[in-house]
Amino acid sequence: MDTRNSSKLRQSSELESADVLHFGLCSSNFAFRISLFAFLFVTGCGAPGDPVPPTPPVPVAVVDLTAQQLGDGVQLTFTMPSKSVTGERLAQLPAVEILRGSLKPDGSADARSFRIVYTIPASLVENYLTQDHLQFTDPIAPGDTRAHPGAPFAYLVRTRASKKRSSADSNFVFVHVYPVPERIPVVEARVTEAAIELSWPAPGRTSAGEPLLSVSGYRIYRGELDPASADAASKDLSQAKWRSALALLAPSESNSYRDTLFDFGKTYGYVVRSVVLVEGNPLESGDSAPVIVAPRDIFPPAAPQDVVAATLPGPAPGSFDVDLSWSLNVETDLAGYRVYRSEQQGNRGQLLTSELLPTPAYRDTSVEPGHGYWYTVTAVDRAGNESSPSAPVAADLPKPPS
Repeated sequence: MDTRNSSKLRQSSELESADVLHFGLCSSNFAFRISLFAFLFVTGCGAPGDPVPPTPPVPVAVVDLTAQQLGDGVQLTFTMPSKSVTGERLAQLPAVEILRGSLKPDGSADARSFRIVYTIPASLVENYLTQDHLQFTDPIAPGDTRAHPGAPFAYLVRTRASKKRSSADSNFVFVHVYPVPERIPVVEARVTEAAIELSWPAPGRTSAGEPLLSVSGYRIYRGELDPASADAASKDLSQAKWRSALALLAPSESNSYRDTLFDFGKTYGYVVRSVVLVEGNPLESGDSAPVIVAPRDIFPPAAPQDVVAATLPGPAPGSFDVDLSWSLNVETDLAGYRVYRSEQQGNRGQLLTSELLPTPAYRDTSVEPGHGYWYTVTAVDRAGNESSPSAPVAADLPKPPS
């Protein structure tokens, strides 16, 4: 082989070896860089940085929204959510957004038509709560109802625990709204011993001012108030502090009602709603002007009847006792009886019983022989009301033997 060719081959081999070595070094360097990048990436993930704010809670969607016409408005009722979509309990009541929309010709909801018409801030939600249910009435102008009787109003609600994100939409509801009778302007109340008697004028027009032919009846609602809120509630029922909320007490076919299911000493609020039939379904007017009644027991029991006085021998020779008895009073709040004695007819005289007698009987052991006495008996109820006296009865005691 030519010496020059051999030299070229050696040089070529050396160059190839150098290239292989250079490639190996480059490959090793590249692998090192990849490993270093991976190391930095992994270790960088665990390095401390800026704190990440917690994700705001999103309440679960309302699923039990209902709607019904109540007077000149639509009353919406639903259960307030208490948990987030992740199952955590909400720290406080969320705000409420009420959306109103319309229907498509096929009766389904037109999703694009819904707009927020009311927002209840979280701080005011409790004002609309009855137990865990929120009730809100969307007022409808009577003129709109008169112009479009039976028009549908569609609703859905959302709740919001933060400004960033609200809950999903609730179930969709709608109700047809019709003209209703005008509100009853005044309800009169009279307290008797047996009942709270209510009366009111019959409405003659709708709330939009059109003639009203007739009503099918009335519904009376009653609630028990904290007495401290009675004055404010008589002017504005929303200011009432309820011990038991307004609830249907009874229907009435006439424009009067006797409430016999009351207790003296409590404070009650009443409202009355007229009822008309629309397509066979009952529809109520708005609430009447409220009437607040705090019945007090100022009614005494009936006077005891059939009082009998019998003269009996006393424990000592020549002494006498007077034994009294009478018919039992039938009042359920009877507390007891008092016995009076006088030596002059027509004069009540002195009280003989320092404590109320629980039974209709009494024995007078403080009489003297030879004297004549007149007795009367009264009944007393638990409120302290005392009856008029019974018919007087006489007891003439014999004189002692001379």
